[in-house]
Amino acid sequence: MPDAVRIRLRRTALAAVAAAALVAAPLAAAPALAAASITVTNAQGQATADPDYATEMTISGSGFQSIPKGFGGVYVLFGWVENPSSGSWRPSNGGQTGSDYRYVPDSESKDNQGFQRFVSFPGSDTEAAAQAIMSADGSFTVDMVIPGATFTSLDRNGEPSEVDCREETCGIITIGAHGVKNANNETFTPIRFAAPGSGEAAGGAAAPAPVAAAPGEVRVGTRPQTAEAGSALAFTGKGFTPGEQVVAVLDDGVAAVGPLTAGAGGEVAGVLSLPSDLRAGTHLLTLEGAASGAVASADVTTTAAEGLVTATPAATEEQWPYLVLALAILVAAALVVTSVVTAIVRAVKRRRRRTATDVSAAAAAASTAVLPDPPVIGSRDADPTVPFEVLTTGGDRS
Repeated sequence: MPDAVRIRLRRTALAAVAAAALVAAPLAAAPALAAASITVTNAQGQATADPDYATEMTISGSGFQSIPKGFGGVYVLFGWVENPSSGSWRPSNGGQTGSDYRYVPDSESKDNQGFQRFVSFPGSDTEAAAQAIMSADGSFTVDMVIPGATFTSLDRNGEPSEVDCREETCGIITIGAHGVKNANNETFTPIRFAAPGSGEAAGGAAAPAPVAAAPGEVRVGTRPQTAEAGSALAFTGKGFTPGEQVVAVLDDGVAAVGPLTAGAGGEVAGVLSLPSDLRAGTHLLTLEGAASGAVASADVTTTAAEGLVTATPAATEEQWPYLVLALAILVAAALVVTSVVTAIVRAVKRRRRRTATDVSAAAAAASTAVLPDPPVIGSRDADPTVPFEVLTTGGDRS
């Protein structure tokens, strides 16, 4: 059985056990639970987020059901819910993500981008992955990032959909973590959107007293929230000196655009072309004013271009020993071939020298040898005193 399936089954089983424990909990002699509630504040102590830029906010919870050593805990999300007052969006009432509520996607790792937070029950075996631990009295505090008034959510099938919080009511959602459905810990707390210095919140609701930006403060925002390598990244900047030139740079110069001229209000806008081989992950976009020297930066999250496969550092580190071994084998093979060819050439040369020497010796011996004169038989001129018959027959016939 694959590990992913095994983990999913384990979570389902634990969630079922936890749900059963929650159902049985009211039967036990336990104190009555106070209604769970959430308080949201920005750096100025107000429950207002910037519609164009990411806003860091502090989320404080109280009155939640704390289950010592219980499985899971509470997810803290930013998003939108259908009919907040009716409660039909709640998972305990059958609500499902993508249809009854939507939220900003983020990883489940402890060092994620801050769009989602996990608050673990005290003593739970999931504490190591949590950004905060719930107290025994059901209180907790976490820092969170609100990305702006618009975001892209994913449904249960991974299909994206756009949410505009200037048209919909968005806020902080809390639900049971790891599939545990607990109505006691399901809440929705609206957040208002208003740019610093404005007197009106998104949707026409009255906003808290405006908080003016500090003198010389510059900011930068990007769209989309997550960009694909090889695509275009739109960005805006505020707070620069009117008319000054502004340059936008990604990381240490992997991409850049400019100079851009700041408008009458110190604003700039541009589009940055992302390299197709840009690694997936978090990058830093920096805007710098030439005259004022003001610098604003923002994190940019990118994904790999579709169909592009890039080697990771780990893969490269694992492959280099094999490359060295292959090179050594090629060198050794080349040396062996060279030795064999050299030996063959030398053997041929030695054989040729021996053959030439033998031929020369034979020729020399042949030139110096003295052959005996062949005997002359039947010649009349051999000895005139010997009868011809004797010469021819070797005997005397008289």
